[in-house]
Amino acid sequence: MTTAPAKAIVPVVCAPVAHHTRAAGTLPAILIVDDSAVARAVIGRMIEGSRRFTLAATMPDVRAALVFLKTNRVDAILLDIEMPGIDGLTALPDLIVASAGAKVLVVSSTCDDGGAATIQALALGAADTLVKPGVGAFAGRFADVLVDKLSRLLAIDPVAPAIGPAPVEAAPRSAPNRFDIVAIGASTGGIHALSQLLREIPASFITPILITQHLPESFMVYFAAQVAVLAGRPCEVATDRLRIRPGRVIIAPGDGHMRVISLGDGSFAIRLNSDPSRSGCMPSVDPMFESLAETHGARAMGIVLSGMGRDGSDGARRLVEAGGALIAQDRDSSVVWGMPGAVAPIASIMLPPDEIGRMVAAGRWPTC
Repeated sequence: MTTAPAKAIVPVVCAPVAHHTRAAGTLPAILIVDDSAVARAVIGRMIEGSRRFTLAATMPDVRAALVFLKTNRVDAILLDIEMPGIDGLTALPDLIVASAGAKVLVVSSTCDDGGAATIQALALGAADTLVKPGVGAFAGRFADVLVDKLSRLLAIDPVAPAIGPAPVEAAPRSAPNRFDIVAIGASTGGIHALSQLLREIPASFITPILITQHLPESFMVYFAAQVAVLAGRPCEVATDRLRIRPGRVIIAPGDGHMRVISLGDGSFAIRLNSDPSRSGCMPSVDPMFESLAETHGARAMGIVLSGMGRDGSDGARRLVEAGGALIAQDRDSSVVWGMPGAVAPIASIMLPPDEIGRMVAAGRWPTC
């Protein structure tokens, strides 16, 4: 069934920001923006008690935070959503710009499993979200999860090693200006990147688009509705044996990997499975890319957007070996450069998401 896009919020695409760098040996600085004095105090103690970060300041509302950011640099912002005056979602793009690209972790009670606020926050540029417990439930696991998320987001990614012994030379392409399918893999930071990419592709673009985004199963219905608005075309959560049709977007479900099979009559369909993946991800990007190497080869375009880890790297190599095109999001625009960094040595080109979208829309094969 086609997912209705009603009531989905189209995210604002922020202008590029200049990312600041932290001086060597200094702890990452964290800004807390929350109208609850209790939450500010408790979370502030968690930040300082971790000894991994320094607490730059705590602010009760967005306006105070924007004033603070005019003269102070921070590495991450912990942002509540429901606040008097300007709410967190409305302010999120402005805070990213004002902080010169600090990572925003939305910490809110509205970020529950499958919540619309979670997808909206990620689409607007939040690096990640975390459910804020009730006032009396801050102790225990919440502190561990908070510190772990911040540690992952603020870790300096080493330059990813090459996959295998050497970059693969792409096979010759008999039709260099045409492709029959586009497949996109993404994780942390990928929803915002997807919003920028899809907004550059006109509704008249009929090449099928497949998306594997790391999200829990409960998020997928709302995510599909959001993608339908962004892409200006129907978007479906994949079901087993779903036919791939022109002008459609299909996203992997949260509880299964998406593979493409040929039906033998020139058409193709989706097969789902839940076997453990090499990357440990569910869904995993690898099966999608690997199957396209078999079914479409040089007629497929693979895209890897922001995300932690190396999911998609094995499948990407198979796709490139089969002659397919591979584009990776560039490091400067990535929230986390793990996934795109892992495929960088074999990617045809690395670009920010909006430029990737324009390249897809133009129907051009990327060149080094």
